[in-house]
Parts: sequence; C-alpha cells; structure tokens
Amino acid sequence: MFLPTIPSGASSPSARASLNDLNSNTTDRHRPQRPRRQSSGRPRHVTRSHAPRQSHAPALEAVACDTAPIAFTSLELDSRLLEGIRDLGFRETRPIQSAVIPLAMAGHDLIACAETGTGKTAAFVIPTVQKLLTANLKTVTDEADRKVRMSPEGAAAETSTIPATKSRVLVLAPTRELAVQIEDEMHGLSYHTSITSAAIYGGVEMGMQERALKAGVDIIVATPGRLIDHMRQQNADLSGIELLVLDEADRMMDMGFWPDVRRIIAAVPAVRQTLLFSATMPDDVVRFALEIVREPKFVQVGDRSKPAPSISHRAEVVDEGSKVEWLINHLRRAAGTVLVFSRTKIGAERLSRKLVAAGIKCASLHADRTQDQRRIAVEGFRGGRYKVLVATDIAARGLDIDGIHTVINYELPDSPDSYVHRVGRTGRADEVGQAITLVSPAERHAWAHMEKSVGVRID
Repeated sequence: MFLPTIPSGASSPSARASLNDLNSNTTDRHRPQRPRRQSSGRPRHVTRSHAPRQSHAPALEAVACDTAPIAFTSLELDSRLLEGIRDLGFRETRPIQSAVIPLAMAGHDLIACAETGTGKTAAFVIPTVQKLLTANLKTVTDEADRKVRMSPEGAAAETSTIPATKSRVLVLAPTRELAVQIEDEMHGLSYHTSITSAAIYGGVEMGMQERALKAGVDIIVATPGRLIDHMRQQNADLSGIELLVLDEADRMMDMGFWPDVRRIIAAVPAVRQTLLFSATMPDDVVRFALEIVREPKFVQVGDRSKPAPSISHRAEVVDEGSKVEWLINHLRRAAGTVLVFSRTKIGAERLSRKLVAAGIKCASLHADRTQDQRRIAVEGFRGGRYKVLVATDIAARGLDIDGIHTVINYELPDSPDSYVHRVGRTGRADEVGQAITLVSPAERHAWAHMEKSVGVRID
C-alpha cells in the first residue's frame, strides 16, 4: 500500500490537502467554520479482576499555583498557535489552564484535578501543540546548520521541516465521544500549523486509521481498545512518543481499562513527559497513577472530586413506579435542554421510547446503538432537534455540549464519582446548571450515603 510522505512544515496547497487527509477531522481547513463532529465510544465490560485493587495511596501535596486569568498572548506561545486560540474565541486562561500550562511547557510530569467543565482539555492541548511547534523549529534549525557545515560553498541551507516518520504525542481517552472531541480541539488549535492528528476509536473501519498511523501523524488521540487492535496488527509504532496524556485518568485506571492502558504504556518510551487529567482522583487510584509518572507536580484547582459550585442540586422522592410519570410531567414544562441518565442500556432505550410516545422530542445514547445512531442523537441534541437525551454513563465523561440546562438522574449513579461526572454535563464554564435526582423510598439510605460522600448541599 502506498502511503504519502508528508513534510510537517509543508505549506503548498497540495501539501495542505495531504495534511487534511491525515486528520480524522476531514473539514476543509480553508473554511472559517468547521462543524463539530461526534462519534461513539467502545463499551468496556467491567469486571472486578480488571480493576486496580484498592490500596493505601501516598498523599499528594498540591503545588502552589497562580490560577489568576492571564492573556494567552503573555504565555510566549508560537504565533500560529495564538492564531488558532483567537479563532476559537479564547482570550484569557481559565484557572486550571493558568496553573497547568506553564508547568507542562516546562516539561514536568503532572497529575491535574479540576472540576468538570473548567477547561482541562485546552490545558493540555495548548502545551502539546506548543511542544511540537518548538521541537519542529529546533529540527529545522539543526538541519540547516548541518547543511551549512557540509556545504563546500557555505550557502544558506533550505529550511523545510524534516518529514515526520513517527507519532510523537499519544492522548488516551475512555470513550469515542471524548476522543473525537479532544482531537477536534487539537485540530482547531493547530489549524494554522502543519501538525497532523488522528482520532483512533472503534465502531468504524480501520483502514483510514491504519493509513494515518503508518504515515506517522504527530498526535494520536485514541481509546485503549481500538489502539490495542492496531498494535496487534502492527499498525501503530509508539516508539517515538515523547508526550503521553491520559484524560479521565481515574476511569481508565479504575473501570476495566487498566490492563490495556498498561500494555500501551509498555510500548511507549520510558523517557517521556506524562500528563494525567481528571475531575476526580480517588485515593485508591493515586498509587496506580504514580506508577506511570516521574516526580510529578500535583495540581488541584477547586474541590477534589466535587461538582462545580455553579450547579444546584435537588432530590425528588418518587415511588419507583411513578418515576416515568414524574419525568414526563417535568419535561413538558422544563426550560432548556435536559440530559437524563439511566443506569442500563435497556433502561435507557425503554425510557426514551416512553418519552417519545408521550410526545417529547427525545433521543437515546448508549453502547448498543450504532455509531451513526449515536452521532445523530448527539448532533440532534446539540442542534435543538431533540430537547431531551436519555443516556447511560458513556455520556457522563465524553459529552461536551454547551448550555445543557438540567441533568436528571432517573436512577441513582453507582458511585459518588459517577454522580460528579454526570452532573458535570451542566453548569460548565461557570454557567448556572441544575441537577435533579429521583430517589425512590427504597433508595433513601443509598442516597444519604451519596450526599455525604459527594459533600454538597442537596435540597
């Protein structure tokens, strides 16, 4: 199979077209508006044997960080990256970005925790793009110096970037939706550069992903399961990885991803920079995090493992058999979009059908739906075609939609961390949101434990 060689510094229209082909975001780079894409995530079956065993974790002491907003122009970023930042409407850093970006750009390993919806993705994407641009510039300069030294005439050397042959950054995410959204932000911020990226996830043909991996895209954003598939077929060469990022790191260490993640990390060079990001970091996961970082800086912005303060919380005691009726009555008069969480795939599909039968514009999102069905559901919810989206916990971490007015827990989440991530779909970027949990009389004891563990006041 013929694979094109793409100069990472190419700027001609033909080279730009080839670079577009290597990005999983196939939007034309010459268009000012790029539609957001959605896809789906590989369901991972969770078993007790796959999860890390609980153990006493060393205490993490947060480093002192200045979280005050600062202008991106004051961060000494590459002008091409600053142009991408301006395109996305970013002007000042959010607190997690103020704390993390300088440390990441200085080359430190990091464990970073911040509430959901606070800008963690940009906190690692911006230093990632800057790292690649800085390294590319050094490569060009070194090669130019070498050519001058070797030239009998001492003529000025060409300054085209050396073609990349190996991927240099690997970002791991637990769901397809999250992988696509991260790569989309990578693509947006690197829009004015020649950096290439690809989202590697299940539910789609492997051919295009294989070509991107073998061509050596700069940045791989992958779900662990699909990346393992490519590794088995020897499509993915991870020997050139310089930067490893784990987003939603706690989930990948605590919900069945850990064996795959460890296998992937074993294929990555030991000498590298590692960044771990999550909204929650339970103590029993910390020890596993410390296995894959070197002398990390721990950054904590906001309360650890708690929802954003902009979210109000309410519990409604409803008989189990009356939950559907309560929900229908509430949705008929609710303002704004509503995300409803169900515990199981069957439950989410059944509830969605009942809401549609009641005349409510609703779609469902769960692992048994095809990728196309999931894409249509998410895009319809984002675009206003559906007022309500009924989802399982695959949407608790991988769904980033601005302006979700209300999150309703139709059924109790299975852990306090799940509650934090579910309700974190609303109240994002300091906007006001509300979370409502339906509690049956039989669930009152479990709910009391949830209130205490989450540590928020619930009316």
